Amino acid sequence: MKRSGNPGAEATNSSVAGPDCCGGLGNIDFRQADFCVMTRLLGYVDPLDPSFVAAVVTITFNPLYWNVVARWEHKTRKLSRAFGSPYLACYSLSVTILLLNFLRSHCFMQAMLSQPRMESLDTPAAYSLGLTLLGLGVVLVLSSFFALGFTGTFLGDYFGILKEARVTVFPFNILDNPMYWGSTANYLGWAIMHASPTGLLLTVLVALTYIVALLYEEPFTAEIYRQKASGSHKRS
Repeated sequence: MKRSGNPGAEATNSSVAGPDCCGGLGNIDFRQADFCVMTRLLGYVDPLDPSFVAAVVTITFNPLYWNVVARWEHKTRKLSRAFGSPYLACYSLSVTILLLNFLRSHCFMQAMLSQPRMESLDTPAAYSLGLTLLGLGVVLVLSSFFALGFTGTFLGDYFGILKEARVTVFPFNILDNPMYWGSTANYLGWAIMHASPTGLLLTVLVALTYIVALLYEEPFTAEIYRQKASGSHKRS
């Protein structure tokens, strides 16, 4: 699918890590503090819980799926030939991507609900922050969709459905890959609203999988448009 503030260290260490962590507040350095926070978060998570495993699998599988299928289509055009049209082939891929994303969100939510909440995150202020992040994420995802269009959102360029020019309207004029970061903001918002350490860790995994996906997607997409520009130049 196309591209589509941490609190202060002192507050984090005192409320989450505790005064005895890392040898006491007077001896904390930032690297040790980060380690203590992560250790505390991991203490809330059962990595062998089936719902957690399912969330990890769906989070990591989804970008792999759409990249492998889209590159295979770009190389072979077998989906376009099977459906008789690159548009119908792109629509068919989009249906599977949407279904997989719904499954990912369901597994993410089930993993959060099945594991403990963190009391220090279970506050009205944190809930408001999570709701704000969720709203921001929805804005980024929806505005990206409207800016790219349906086929632009669902890897249409891999099917030969190319845009005439780079999209530069909102939100692409303020942020690269706003759909991915909007999706990440949605998951982070959910995690904070549910005071869920499990959700926070899974959100980190969501962000990491998107970063890895972009390392493969961006150069490949740039090459597709480079070839298009080269072909147009030769014809002129």
